[in-house]
Amino acid sequence: MEDKKSDINKESILALKDGIELLSGKWKFCILHNLQNYGTMRFKDLQEMALGISPKVLSKELQELEDNLLITRTVNNTKPVTVSYALTAHAKETEEVVNALIDFGLKHRKKIKGK
Repeated sequence: MEDKKSDINKESILALKDGIELLSGKWKFCILHNLQNYGTMRFKDLQEMALGISPKVLSKELQELEDNLLITRTVNNTKPVTVSYALTAHAKETEEVVNALIDFGLKHRKKIKGK
């Protein structure tokens, strides 16, 4: 019985580590949240909505999200050329996690301010 519990715990810990690694960084949740709420967005719009992210960091975060199949990047044939980003179907599964983190953050802020 103990081995089964141990295997389940190991699997849970590995899954937790994968999830944390995938979504780590202070901006990925903001990017996902904005794309969940506003749909397809251009780079500049994402930068403005993230409140303080540099273009270099945004590019890095977007590349990591794209590499992990959470967003798609589309180069639009416009003048000047624009690039837009959208969630993949796989990324829609993160919505519950993002919303739970927002709820926790709001409750935490109230608790801390109420001290």
